[in-house]
This record gives sequence, structure tokens and C-alpha cells, in this order.
Amino acid sequence: MTGTHDTVLVVDLGAQYARLIARRVREANVHSEIVPRTISAEEVRNRRPSGVILSGGPASVYADDAYLIDRDILTLGIPVLGICYGHQLHRPAAPGGSGGRHRQRPNTGRTDLEVTGPSILFRDLPSRDSRCG
Repeated sequence: MTGTHDTVLVVDLGAQYARLIARRVREANVHSEIVPRTISAEEVRNRRPSGVILSGGPASVYADDAYLIDRDILTLGIPVLGICYGHQLHRPAAPGGSGGRHRQRPNTGRTDLEVTGPSILFRDLPSRDSRCG
């Protein structure tokens, strides 16, 4: 099946919602596969995905026992979307990026969302919503 149509790899970083993410991708008529966080950049390249989604994880990327990924995945030229923990994995590896612990934990509650253009990802959401989170 892989190689005949668009595929998105969902890297499971330990959050309970990797399956939900994969299902949402399939609902957008794109094949998705859940892969372990130990997948190598070479394995990702060989699967030839259209994109990679890094799911959420258990805590902070700055914890001593933080789950990590093969950093070369971020340099393959494949679009990578990081969600929550997965997003935190981007910054130190991005060209010119840096990261560090913040003195105060970030807000993990509700936040404002504004959809500024048409998107299949946000098609069922109102253009402005303060209930997200």
C-alpha cells in the first residue's frame, strides 16, 4: 500500500492520542501509519511519506528520561508537524534554533484559536474559538 499514494507517519511519543491523530489523517483521505519513536531517519526516508507527525508525549523534552527521536528526521526535507511534546522536539534541532527550560511551566490550559484560511484540518471548527485546550 505504501508508495502508491500519500502517506503520513505518526510517530508515537507516548501520548494516548497517536491513534486519534492517525484516524484524523485518514478522515482527510490520507493514509497514515503509527510508527515507534525509535524509527530512524533512514527508515522514514525509505517509507517515502508525504509528511511526519510527532505526537504528544508524557512530560517535557528537558526531563532526564525524555523520549527523543532521530534528529535527522527533521532534516530530510519532509514536512514535520509536532503536536505538544512533538513540537518541543523541533526547536533545538531547527536551523539556528535553541531551547532551554523556562523558569515557569507553560500554560497547559485553554487557549485562543483563530483559523485564518480554509483548511481541511480545521474544517469543523469555528473561525474563532476560545475553548481549545
